Amino acid sequence: MIKNVTKRDGRVVEFNNQKIVAAILKAMGVTEKGEDIVLAAQISDKISKQSKEQMSVEEIQDCVEMELMNSPRKEVAKKYIAYRNQRNLARSAKSNEIFQEIIDAQANDITRENANMNADTPAGMMMKFASESTKSYVDSCLLSEDVREAVINGYIHIHDKDYYPTKSLTCIQHPLDKILDCGLKAGHGESRPAKRIETASVLACISMETVQNEMHGGQAIPAFDYYLAPFVRKTYQEELKKIGEFEGTDYSYLNDAHIDDYITASLRGLKGDERIVQHAINQTVGRVHQSMEAFVHNMNTIHSRGGNQVVFSSINYGTDTSAEGRCIIREILNTTYEGVGNGSTAIFPIQIWKKKRGISYLPTDKNYDLYKFACKVSARRFFPNFLNLDASYNIDEAWKEDDPKRYEHEVATMGCRTRVYENRFGPKTSIGRGNLSFTTINIVRLAIEASIGEQDKEKRIAIFFEKLDKVLNIAAKQLDERFQFQRTALKKQFPLLMSGLWNGSEKLEDCDTIDAVINQGTLAIGFIGLAECLIALIGKHHGESEEAQKLGLRIISHMKEKTNGYSETYQHNYSLFATPAEGLSGRFTRMDKKKFGIIRGVTDKDYYTNSSHVPVYYHCTPQHKAEIEGPYHKYEGAGHIFYVEIDGDATHNPEAIMSIVDLMDRYDIGYGSVNHNRNRCLDCGYEDATEGLEECPHCHGHNIDTLQRITGYLVGTTNRWNSAKLAELKDRVVHK
Repeated sequence: MIKNVTKRDGRVVEFNNQKIVAAILKAMGVTEKGEDIVLAAQISDKISKQSKEQMSVEEIQDCVEMELMNSPRKEVAKKYIAYRNQRNLARSAKSNEIFQEIIDAQANDITRENANMNADTPAGMMMKFASESTKSYVDSCLLSEDVREAVINGYIHIHDKDYYPTKSLTCIQHPLDKILDCGLKAGHGESRPAKRIETASVLACISMETVQNEMHGGQAIPAFDYYLAPFVRKTYQEELKKIGEFEGTDYSYLNDAHIDDYITASLRGLKGDERIVQHAINQTVGRVHQSMEAFVHNMNTIHSRGGNQVVFSSINYGTDTSAEGRCIIREILNTTYEGVGNGSTAIFPIQIWKKKRGISYLPTDKNYDLYKFACKVSARRFFPNFLNLDASYNIDEAWKEDDPKRYEHEVATMGCRTRVYENRFGPKTSIGRGNLSFTTINIVRLAIEASIGEQDKEKRIAIFFEKLDKVLNIAAKQLDERFQFQRTALKKQFPLLMSGLWNGSEKLEDCDTIDAVINQGTLAIGFIGLAECLIALIGKHHGESEEAQKLGLRIISHMKEKTNGYSETYQHNYSLFATPAEGLSGRFTRMDKKKFGIIRGVTDKDYYTNSSHVPVYYHCTPQHKAEIEGPYHKYEGAGHIFYVEIDGDATHNPEAIMSIVDLMDRYDIGYGSVNHNRNRCLDCGYEDATEGLEECPHCHGHNIDTLQRITGYLVGTTNRWNSAKLAELKDRVVHK
């Protein structure tokens, strides 16, 4: 008897004769005589008694065809064969159509799925060919039945599904000190430990670029200032040695001289050791600045993922109050303010200022001057964004101001919003950890279904929560199934990531699986369209109704409680994610519009509102937006972001940025950023904030675009945005 079946992807599963019965009945259903369950069961039973214990799907289908041809219902065999052929042709036709669009470099939602990937280049085309082929493979071969149905019917979306078969993880916060102190070895290349600031900045780039090819998500450095600070002093000492060699004097006794700050100054009037120290400082600052320039330039030009996309990189900084740490902060800000090339805004790395009372926020804080400068830079260049270490859920009792490694107890974030901090299986830290995978729930569809034909509001809401729980269960199950698949990967598949960057991985041997360390990461359940969900349920969104706000918080807090429960059930780090939907914002909407038609305020646009945000079209003040969105952040432990759109040229108005950070402080907001107008000449890179600019003042070209932020990161041109995000961009209003 048949015990096992070999599927098309090579997996071996338990034989289920009911699938044969279902297939035969489906073929019978389109004939005049209709279904005959007795005959279907007889054929299924006969096939199950084959002498082979294991057969392939194709072999079983061949047997079904033969038995149907030998039965009184030969017309069913013809329908079965026709259906089988149609399915094969349909799969091929769909793939061929997608491939042709890629070949023709058509600007559609498939080729513009990721705005920071150029799908028109040969490498980009290859990535899209692989991506689209892999997604269908995952659907048919790697997903369980209920999960696949949930995906097909638009209830959940599995992010980075094309990377699913690779067993790769999503992202990581790099413990850069390990690379700088010990060097790195990955693939065929290796490097020695860093001795000077130039080498340190290059290794920071290489670390993120290399690991980007081993993961499907972003790369971040959690304490950029702390990690690079020691190399400022080493560079200073090297400059002292150069001066001594030139003058024939040993100045090594000044190696550990106290330095209040690394500020360039004239040597005029200075004498003796004071002159020597200042000269070394001047040279050091120049080298640090050049190193920061090189770092930013490299992060915008070094490609990963087959040469079609720059590294999705982020750096966190702002709380190192040492003279050396302040030097790093100041020069990365100076570099960012100046821009790259012809003065263009650097797209990467996404920069995040870590705001903390007593350190980097208040006028009496040591780094307040740098905080003011960071706001000035953000007013011109969009970055840095701002991470609120004082938010109630970001505070770590282990943090001590006199601890030289206090950064280990400071939360860090990915620029797009991903947050990894709490940990059931190791230290509470962001460092050396990341997200494993995440899946998003379409709560709008659940709300629409709950509202169909139900006039009683309380009953609609009760039905919604019942549906929500069912889909949450499926999402949690799917994430665990992907985890079980990921854990079988071998250390050698991730040469740098698992060489010590991921917590605990240094103990693994090359042929060990990553099972022992993978649970350090998180599994995130995301959601999209709270605003549309609320409109479907009670007619208003949370920005315009106190009742809707209460219901919104009830929904999201409930989802948070459920994720906590999944952590216990599955023994993983589950967390709730305010999904940064890019391509997904339009995908769910198209599916729901097709099924339910146009519903005012719900499916009447080309996009759903990201996560728990107030809709982009809703006119309100920054304070009102903060009051509404702030309370959700404490539930969204996997990541969240608060946006404010301001009007006009922000370049000379850093106070506007500071006022937004003040709102974050007041309303317990974890992470936020400010959007403003910035024109960009695509021919020469010139930028300014002139309203309605049509001709570039620099090259007189007319290829003018607007630099904009999409789901947390900048995109050099909106030409690469998909239709849903372009529609959202058009609807954005200023908050004032």
